[in-house]
Amino acid sequence: MTTTAVRPRADALAERLPGVWGIGLQRGALELRQFFRQRDQVVFTFAFPVVFLFLFASIFRDDVRNAGITASQLYVPAMMAAGIMSTSFQSLGISIAIERDEKVLRRLRGTPMPPASYFLGKVWLVLVTGLLETAILLLVGTAFYDIDLPTDAGRWFDFAWIFVLGLTACALLGIAISSVPKTGKSATSVVVLPFLVLQFISGVYIAIDTIPDWMLNIGALFPLKWMCQGLRGVFLPESAQVLEQAGGWEFGRIALVLGAWCVGGLLLCLLTFRWKNRRDG
Repeated sequence: MTTTAVRPRADALAERLPGVWGIGLQRGALELRQFFRQRDQVVFTFAFPVVFLFLFASIFRDDVRNAGITASQLYVPAMMAAGIMSTSFQSLGISIAIERDEKVLRRLRGTPMPPASYFLGKVWLVLVTGLLETAILLLVGTAFYDIDLPTDAGRWFDFAWIFVLGLTACALLGIAISSVPKTGKSATSVVVLPFLVLQFISGVYIAIDTIPDWMLNIGALFPLKWMCQGLRGVFLPESAQVLEQAGGWEFGRIALVLGAWCVGGLLLCLLTFRWKNRRDG
């Protein structure tokens, strides 16, 4: 068989093989199947922010002074932001560290699968789980805590870009922090601690106007504080702006900070991500 006869067959085979996006979609479907098969993980992931919303909204039921809202209304967008970060930053930071420790990443790296397809699969996972988490909290907030859905397209557009930028930034940070734990067993402690601290200093569990300025300034260095602020701007009335540190929603600054974290998170991933544990060389 001549070389000219073999070449068309090779080209035809290459055309039939899935590309990076196709393999990434298949990886995403696999990630989702694996996630939903673990029922305890599914229940914990989606129930955790709902339970905390119920607890804090039940404990702090009074109207927020001079803001024209109740404390429970204040917690709904904050828990939404925390839910987005939980399904992206926390989920990826822990799961990738465990996969690295169990040498799953090393085996995948030895296959013909493009590395980008692995990360696209993770993106599909956090996108679907993040949307479901947000939808559940929106349903609970509108049904039980008097949250009004936006009636104009501009508010929904703000919600869309805050969700996309926030999810992207937190997912990239989750991938980056997955290289910090030395073993899969230590991943939960390494990832959960900074996430827990950020929730307290970013206005998730404590009303933003009661947090000391120096703590807010530290929280402002990270995406969660701006996600909380942006979602409050989407779902709360204009009167609630008085609670913010700057006295306004600052959508422009929110977009700038979240966008910067998307770029910075990508750079961190490129500089720090490893397919093998340190002890494997």
